[in-house]
Amino acid sequence: MKSPVLYLSHGAPPLADDHEWTAELAAVSAGIERPTAILIVSAHWEAAPLTLAATETVPLLYDFWGFPDRYYQVQYAAPGAPELAAQVRKLLQVPGTPVYDDPSRGLDHGAYVPLKEMYPDADVPVLQVSMPTLDPAALFAIGRKLAPLRDQGVLIVGSGFTTHNLRAVNLAGAPGAAAPTWSVEFDDWARRALAAQDVDSLIDFLHKAPAAGIAHPRTEHFAPLFVSLGAAEESLGTAETVIDGFWYGLSKRSWQIG
Repeated sequence: MKSPVLYLSHGAPPLADDHEWTAELAAVSAGIERPTAILIVSAHWEAAPLTLAATETVPLLYDFWGFPDRYYQVQYAAPGAPELAAQVRKLLQVPGTPVYDDPSRGLDHGAYVPLKEMYPDADVPVLQVSMPTLDPAALFAIGRKLAPLRDQGVLIVGSGFTTHNLRAVNLAGAPGAAAPTWSVEFDDWARRALAAQDVDSLIDFLHKAPAAGIAHPRTEHFAPLFVSLGAAEESLGTAETVIDGFWYGLSKRSWQIG
């Protein structure tokens, strides 16, 4: 089977309390064939050279602060994916560009928060891969190299947030409050650009998208999209929005491709 590719807006740990969003994530996984393994790239891990997280189950990385204790007690003991890691090394390692290993690094919240809703039994092997750069073209190229994994049933997931500016939204308000104009405009532009398969504009989003500098004052949450686009390059015409709407003013838009 050839697996689709996902880009997910992953939310913060309180996503687990949002029954609508958790149901949407569960529906995404229910609508695709069970993967043999999951390769996930999260906005919360930048490391160069490119690095592979633990290939055996290790404790989660609770990479957030100031939340109630219960969010630090969440468990997601997914199996490691050493065979997948070996394949990723072969696909990505070239002379002068090594691939590193970080055997003690657990899944961060950009990985386990959505996966816990999608595969709650934690019975699918998961490999997290770092972003060695935030350059969209370079990340697209990495995705291209990972594309053959889809033929083996590996689900490639980019996990970010379609808009992400925590300082410009009201986190003390209601999750479903009206989104600010900059978030709505950027979300609509991204939707239309991917529907048109305009990869060049997406890669140059900082110059082409409305309110890009406000929607992404730092671009790490949009960056995982480019790994997904590269891995799904031949299938871009099948891209569909599987989750939309806003959460505290941030765009939840998530795509499935293939």
